[in-house]
Parts: sequence; C-alpha cells; structure tokens
Amino acid sequence: IVLILFVCIFCRCRFSQMLHPIFEEASNIAREEFPDTTQVVFARVDCDQHSDIAQRYRISKYPTLKLFRNGMMMKREYRGQRSVTAIADFIRQQKVDPIKAIENLEEISSIDRSRRTIIGYFEKRDSDNYHTYEKVANILRDDCVFLAAFGDVSKPERFSGDNIIYKPMGENAPDMVYMGSLTNFDLSYAWTQDKCVPLVREITFENGEELTEEGIPFLILFHQKDDTDSLEKFQQEVARQLISEKGSINFLHADCDKFRHPLLHIQKTPADCPVIAIDSFRHMYVFPEFSDLAVPGKLRQFVLDLHSGKLHREFHHGPDPTDSTPGQEENREVASNPPESSFQKLAPSETRYTILRDRDEL
Repeated sequence: IVLILFVCIFCRCRFSQMLHPIFEEASNIAREEFPDTTQVVFARVDCDQHSDIAQRYRISKYPTLKLFRNGMMMKREYRGQRSVTAIADFIRQQKVDPIKAIENLEEISSIDRSRRTIIGYFEKRDSDNYHTYEKVANILRDDCVFLAAFGDVSKPERFSGDNIIYKPMGENAPDMVYMGSLTNFDLSYAWTQDKCVPLVREITFENGEELTEEGIPFLILFHQKDDTDSLEKFQQEVARQLISEKGSINFLHADCDKFRHPLLHIQKTPADCPVIAIDSFRHMYVFPEFSDLAVPGKLRQFVLDLHSGKLHREFHHGPDPTDSTPGQEENREVASNPPESSFQKLAPSETRYTILRDRDEL
C-alpha cells in the first residue's frame, strides 16, 4: 500500500488548469527525492469524468488537494500556497517522523504542558505495537505531540508490558492510560483521536477556512488568551449539555484580540469578553450573558433555538409571542437585528477555487 498519496481533485475550471503544471513539477521533485514508488505518489482525478469520486469525498470546490496515508484520507487537506516550492516542502514535512524518541525518562518532566502529548513505552521499535503507534501518530501529527521510549530507557514504565499514556494540557492534569489492544489500529486511533482532538477547538485565521468548510454552525466563546477559567467553564458546559449535538454544531473558542472584527459585528469589544455567540453562516446571535452558563440547560436551549429556527424567526418578527421572558418588549429591537455572519468570510474564496454550486456556469 502507498504510504503517502497526494491527490489533486480537479475539473476544467481555470484554477485547476493553472495548478496542473505546478502540481506536475512538484510531483517530479517528489519522484527524485523519494524514488521508492511506495513512499510518495501524486495523482490527479478529473471530476468532470468521475463525479462519483467528488461525491464520495464530499468535494465542494475545485481544485482540492487531498492527502492519504496508508489508504486513509486525512481530514486536513492542503490549503497552502500553490507553488512548486510550497507543495514540495509540504510533502517533505509529511515525510518527517512525527515521533520524537526519548533518550532519558527525565525529559518527560520538562515536556511542554501547553500541548496535548501522547507517550509510548516500547520494548523495541521493530514490533507490531510500535508500528500501530506510528500509523496513529502520522495521522494525528498536527493534533498532538508524540513521544516514544524504547528498551532500557522505557523499562521502568513497562512493568506490565508496552503501554501508551496521554498527558493532557495543564500542569496538574492527571495522565490517562490506553487500556485497549496496542496492535488494534481502529481502537488505538479512536482513543488517541478522542484525546488529541478536543470537543472545543480553537479557531484561528490559519484553520478558519477548514472549520468553515465543514458547513455546520459555530458555537463560539470569545475570551482573552490568558482567561483559562472562562474556557474551562465553557468546555465543561458544552460537555455536560451539548455532547449530543456534536456533529451538528462546531464548538469553538477564539482569542478576543485576534477576532475583534466579529466582536464588533455583535457590538462587543475585547473588554466585554468572555462572550458566547452562534454564527449560523447567515447571522450571528449572542448568548445573553456569560454568567447564564450556570443556569441549567440554558446553553443547550440556545443551540436548540437555532436548530428550531426560533433565533432566525425572532430576527425577522421579533420575540416569540409565546415567550414570557421578562423584558420582552425592551428586547424586541435587539432580537430583531442580529448582524450578518462574520465567519462565512473565512470560507473558501471564489478568487482561489471554483465552488461546486457554480459548476453549471463553467
């Protein structure tokens, strides 16, 4: 099976045609640097001829550059600069081993606790246990730090055999031990993904396009970067009230200072943070007060009101007449004037891609 498959999914639009010679030249560089044909393979798929492939991989724009590892499509696609140098550098980075070897167990006491870390303790590198760990680390390399210790170095931690632990963010957060089969890829991957990809993710300008393209609304906490207390409360309430909504809404947090513009859209400034809002990609709706997080079920009802259309109805018609909330009349003007979406602007740009909805115009 091919270790890395880099696929350009294109149509006959001008952006695809512009990328063709760049993609081909980058593939020639990869072929020279990695002559083993099972290491890196570049491929192109013409979705004018193979529309079923576009549907299978939920392609919404052309050209789309997808990365596969060991036959598994990576969630993060290539969104970088469309140049030979940038694409070649991207492939080189994918070939770098994501696992750092530990030479001394004392190194663990000084690891960066601001990042999620997975540590594997193995008797030897050439083992099924470690090869499964390698596969998982390569897939989740952007989400966690991966470390490994071998032989005599790892022996003090292998009193019951090879094992893997997760070190969460935070100095006092307790370690978690993987209890499943070390050779079962599906179990290992599911456990590691659960630890490395948090329920509440941070949105940045770097990953904004990727998150927006997932196509589901944002429930977003704007907070000061050093305000970890508000973030922790938000994470706890999302986990407590909204775990069943995972997949229908994205739970995010954002740096108030970096995202001043969306705050201004909802008539807030960094001084007002923490602030919770929903961006539906049509409008932005503000959660009444951050302190209302403590009211049982209130955050969940805010999300359910989005799904039911209540938030949007109130935008057009004012508060629901059956809603006996005190101060309804005073809130009528505010409730009927939510601003337009800010984060929709982070979606894939029509100056860079041919968006699928425009296909009939090609």
